[in-house]
Amino acid sequence: MGTLSWDPRARNQRFFSLASQEGRVVLRLSDAWTLTNLSLLAESIAAVQGEGGPLPETPPACKGFRPVPQSCGRLEVDGQDLKAVDSAGAMLLFDFAKRLGIKGEEVELLNFQDNHVRIIKLVFERLGGQSALALEPQQLSLVAACGRSFLRGLRAVLGFLGFLGESTIGITAVLRRPALFRLKEFFVQLELVCLDAIPVVSLVTFLIGVVIAYLLAMQVEKYGANIYIVNGVGLAMCRELSPIIVAIIMAGRSGSAFTAQLGAMKLNEEIDALVALGLSPIRVLVLPRLLALVIAMPLLVFIGDVVGIAGGMLVAESYLGITFPTFIERLQIVLPFRAFAVGLVKAPAFAVLIALIGCRMGLAVENNARSVGLNTTSTVVQSIVVVILLNALFAVIFANLGI
Repeated sequence: MGTLSWDPRARNQRFFSLASQEGRVVLRLSDAWTLTNLSLLAESIAAVQGEGGPLPETPPACKGFRPVPQSCGRLEVDGQDLKAVDSAGAMLLFDFAKRLGIKGEEVELLNFQDNHVRIIKLVFERLGGQSALALEPQQLSLVAACGRSFLRGLRAVLGFLGFLGESTIGITAVLRRPALFRLKEFFVQLELVCLDAIPVVSLVTFLIGVVIAYLLAMQVEKYGANIYIVNGVGLAMCRELSPIIVAIIMAGRSGSAFTAQLGAMKLNEEIDALVALGLSPIRVLVLPRLLALVIAMPLLVFIGDVVGIAGGMLVAESYLGITFPTFIERLQIVLPFRAFAVGLVKAPAFAVLIALIGCRMGLAVENNARSVGLNTTSTVVQSIVVVILLNALFAVIFANLGI
């Protein structure tokens, strides 16, 4: 076996670079360490093999990089610039460390993505016969933790914007050629997200209406302003509560269902089959769900308005003695149409975000069941947070417009 030496011309290669820092060997990976690039990787490694003596800055313990156990101390492998890795690339990395005379347990991985760590760890354990990696410490400083969270959030936002662009292109294609739209799938999804959701939406909004009316009734009764309970219940349900409650319900119900459905299809390689048949997953799977939820949300918000006000009427009649005809007559006077329309305008915007987040997280599922659960949970959390933020944005915009 030839020896590995420090070659200045080979330090900044396409796939890796070598450096010496305080007696440690630092290997920085880049590009893709995959089977596709295996021959190029082997050539890059061979480029630093030579019979000549080491350079002066070579660590004394690594003279000639002879494969002597523990001759070079620890090997730090930095994967910050690594784009992809598979088992073939991980095996080559193991062989590279072995050529440097470094055992698997003396390899430390830094700045790797979680999925890359799992692949490399599995290969090193199989080839080394033991737990062979010293992973990057999980204890991070406050600044590092905040930075990592910020980068993850930024990647999520950029990924969502990219998916939004793909969906927009798919919608444009369908508008140009309506025959491409999957009408049967659309009606199936419309039944699931609209008709099947009516019972739970009605129950929750009715109870919210009852609670709001009961709390208002206890306050207005103190001042003899019983009739103003109509104002409070009508405006609160139509303008704010019904849209936000329905959106949260749909985020937990339909958004998570989209992620689970598409995630299961990806696990079963059904999405790969669609691509192999020349079909677009965006057009076949995403657009019918997106359009179904956009149509269903305003209808469900309207049902929530009616049922929530009905709950308020029940409390007003039983607690304050305001009859149903009196309640309805007062409601026609104090509830402007714009307050009712505001809630209906919010609904489609909420629906677009929930559907896109749910479908994107479903298509982003990895090939394991654990990823389905994690992405489904993430869908619900992301959807609820985005809905609340968008509702606050709507409140600011409508206030500035005087609506």
